[in-house]
Amino acid sequence: MKKKAEKPSVVEEPIVAYGISNYTPLEVVIGVRASKLSDFDLLSIARKGIEKKSLLALAKKISLTLEEISDILHISERTLQRYTPSTLIRTEHADRAIELAKLYERGSEVLGSHEAFNNWLRNPNYALKNQIPLTLLDTSIGFTMVLDILGRIEYGVYS
Repeated sequence: MKKKAEKPSVVEEPIVAYGISNYTPLEVVIGVRASKLSDFDLLSIARKGIEKKSLLALAKKISLTLEEISDILHISERTLQRYTPSTLIRTEHADRAIELAKLYERGSEVLGSHEAFNNWLRNPNYALKNQIPLTLLDTSIGFTMVLDILGRIEYGVYS
């Protein structure tokens, strides 16, 4: 007996399905190439929400644990674990995930690599009163402070 030929599976988010190494953190979150997206496009994506699998792919791409990403997004780790991979993460969490991805792109650009930025992000910073930059990312003010320090580094101001 011949078996019926199975239909090939359709992949909804190729970035997540085919690996994340060739994509920027922002592209991992939104699931498409970001080069031609405007801020209005990102706003629309944030309002729609992002899938849990995209959020976990972002965490993997930028070397954050589930605990760290849940602290930054203000969502309990247990709630995040309960979601199915296709569950849409609400707007306020999606917005913070997009901001986090943009921060990682900026930090990697300024410091030269994701590894260098991760190292910088996890060590006390004199310009931030010896706070660890990663611990400041739980507020929008903290995001702004970290971005300001990256701008100072980029322009050669002692930070």
